[in-house]
Amino acid sequence: MTQVKTSLSRTEAWSLTTLSLASVAILVQTFQGDGAPLVASIAFSGLAYALSYAMIRWLGGVFIKAANMDRPETMGAVCAVVYLLAIICFIPFPFYKDIVAATSGGGNRDLVLEVRQIETGRFLHRFPHGKLASYLSAILSLQSVVILGVGDDLFDIRWRHKVLIPAFASIPMLIVYFVDFGVTSIVIPTFLRPYLGELFDLGWLYYAYMAAISIFAPNSINILAGVNGMEVGQSIVIAILILFNDCLYLSPEFLPLSLPKTPLPLSTPGSSSLHPATDSHLFSIYLLLPFLAVSLSLLNHNWYPARVFVGDTYCYFAGMVFAVVAIQGHFSKTLLLLLIPQIGNFIYSAPQLFALVPCPRHRLPKFNARTGLLENSWADFTLPEERFRDELDATSTSNSEAESNGHARKKSRIVTGRHSTLKKPVQSALKLLARFHLIRIEVDSSTGEVLRATNMTLLNLWMVWFGPMREDRLVIGLLTAQAVCGLMGLWVRHRLALWVFTVDNW
Repeated sequence: MTQVKTSLSRTEAWSLTTLSLASVAILVQTFQGDGAPLVASIAFSGLAYALSYAMIRWLGGVFIKAANMDRPETMGAVCAVVYLLAIICFIPFPFYKDIVAATSGGGNRDLVLEVRQIETGRFLHRFPHGKLASYLSAILSLQSVVILGVGDDLFDIRWRHKVLIPAFASIPMLIVYFVDFGVTSIVIPTFLRPYLGELFDLGWLYYAYMAAISIFAPNSINILAGVNGMEVGQSIVIAILILFNDCLYLSPEFLPLSLPKTPLPLSTPGSSSLHPATDSHLFSIYLLLPFLAVSLSLLNHNWYPARVFVGDTYCYFAGMVFAVVAIQGHFSKTLLLLLIPQIGNFIYSAPQLFALVPCPRHRLPKFNARTGLLENSWADFTLPEERFRDELDATSTSNSEAESNGHARKKSRIVTGRHSTLKKPVQSALKLLARFHLIRIEVDSSTGEVLRATNMTLLNLWMVWFGPMREDRLVIGLLTAQAVCGLMGLWVRHRLALWVFTVDNW
């Protein structure tokens, strides 16, 4: 059993202190110019990493005592709180230049002002209230999902009840989107434009789509979880991919070929950028850098062999961060391309999630203590033996020859104690999946019935393909697949999409 440390070593303490002091020094320097919000975000990320790393250590013993377990759980809540503190303290920095411009003098401290101008005070019409509202609504949505996630960890809410938790948290964000942006039209592919036009307005369906994104992203992280480092690892990979996509809109050297290379005006007076989506992607970067920092500190403790567990709070929190930056940054379709493994895992799990196939409460791979490897976990489809006896008693009261034959057939099954509960079409579907190596099944040699099958998760599917393996190798393999699928998704987004759209729109 891995020993849980509740204090920092001397090396860790000095390293975190150095990082914190360097981050504070950078923050102080940002006030010498126009605020340098991107630099400030990096500095806040350094502070968030140091604080979350230390808090995980210091609070480990408290969580162990509260949960009465050998290792602390719900440590994702600690990282979520540190993240929220970081982005709240960061609020003045992206608006520093606007705050100065909104004060009397417009930021020109050497300008001689008339008495009337001084008495009038602020030029608030210059301040980008819409951007501030978007930022604050993002914080409110993230705070809401963290509170609801902690409630799930405390009370162990059932799946059918907690699946809609993120929908409630998305309400502030969607309201601000409606008031401030309000665009509900989608760009139509070129081959459909003769019939539908260039744009098609979805109306309220667009808000339903955004709410669905908010529900799916957190729950998709939560479904593809359960082994050391998987929840945090996939979130880090997705965050890095989104950051890479954001960077494509910031520099002409990295812009996709289809993006315009000439400066275009932004909503902020006097500013310019290479692309009208630059501000939206900067917003995404500001939220993702601190998230990446706290996630890296958590991964350091959650990697195999894990010293802490993340809990459902982190899954909801991570997924909602992705939903917030995608919706507020106006690239929700790109996010779906980066969630290909999560979408595949959901589709693959659907027969069990929707009760077409019996679904145990936990479908995690099984640890074999003898070999030290993870193996497939199985879902059993056989009836309890007591039910066989009841069926036998009911059949034995009949006097017909056909029912007597049925009685003999059921009696033989009582001896074996194995009888599939699945309907014939479901058994045929499982056999088809097994033929394509998408599942493993166990079949009764005498009757041909499917008695049990491996649980339908991407974790189990990976071991169907590659056999039992160590936990860290399983996670590394899946994270590699996540990165490859994400890069392919970005290639589709910025290259293949040009076959059906005229420009690489944002």
